[in-house]
Amino acid sequence: MASTLPNGAPRAKNWFLWFVGFVVLLGGLFIAYTYMVLSWNYSAGERAGYVQKFSQKGWLCKTWEGELAIVAIPGSMPEIFNFTVRDDKVAAEINAVMGKRVALSYEQHVGIPSTCFGETSYYVNKIHAVE
Repeated sequence: MASTLPNGAPRAKNWFLWFVGFVVLLGGLFIAYTYMVLSWNYSAGERAGYVQKFSQKGWLCKTWEGELAIVAIPGSMPEIFNFTVRDDKVAAEINAVMGKRVALSYEQHVGIPSTCFGETSYYVNKIHAVE
């Protein structure tokens, strides 16, 4: 016969409730942390260059990933800026200006727990062509 607590509840059931509560608490903390790092940005800025690669990637979570070639001096090696786009409307705008000099406005989110939200920590939220 299983031992009981002073109030008459079996110990095994009490242990199971503690375990379920602990798992729910860990899940809640993970969700809160993920929400916090996705809503709070570490830095924000703008970079100009030429979008040389842009594609939708992911097995389960599809995000748009791209590369911006930043050329400081013509003829020099370009610096590559990798970025992620989560909004399909912004992705369509980028596809429309491929091959032109553009300026990308981005936010950097540090500490994102999974690549399901994007492969980089730089999230582009606006684009415009530069003349």
